Amino acid sequence: MAHPLVDQLRFTRSEFVRGLQGLTDEDARRRIMPINCISWMIGHLAWQEQRYWLTRASGKILVPEVNTLSASGGPASTPPLDQMWQAWRTITAASDPFLDTLTTEMLTTYMTGAGEPDAETIGTRLRRTTYHYWYHNGEAQAVRQLLGHANLEDFVGDIEGDAVYRPE
Repeated sequence: MAHPLVDQLRFTRSEFVRGLQGLTDEDARRRIMPINCISWMIGHLAWQEQRYWLTRASGKILVPEVNTLSASGGPASTPPLDQMWQAWRTITAASDPFLDTLTTEMLTTYMTGAGEPDAETIGTRLRRTTYHYWYHNGEAQAVRQLLGHANLEDFVGDIEGDAVYRPE
């Protein structure tokens, strides 16, 4: 059984996906200044997961494109939606085996897999990733509203069924 914080990240990922259902490539690539486009947001979250759970943990870079298209502080881009979803799916699937190994004790340690130790514990990185998803989920919903999308998801989904509180 995965650590409860990993379960929360997985629920958060599923809410991010749910909030972007029905999005077209054209709308995903539209940029309403100064906000990044939604396809960039998808790639950006994939970039973060790759950076934390693959590169930092084991030196792996499965999708180098997200490092150039969607890195924090990089130049703005409007990548294709399908490409960003494929990158996101590849990276999150490859990250899951590492996340499944996490224990409460490990969450207070630092990763050193890619050179110097991290400045944050694994647990803090796990929380940062989860909160980062919620930030961009809200931002993406705002962009969708500005684009005129109707009948959007307006509240957190089935948390009682999919992510009920479970103590460590």
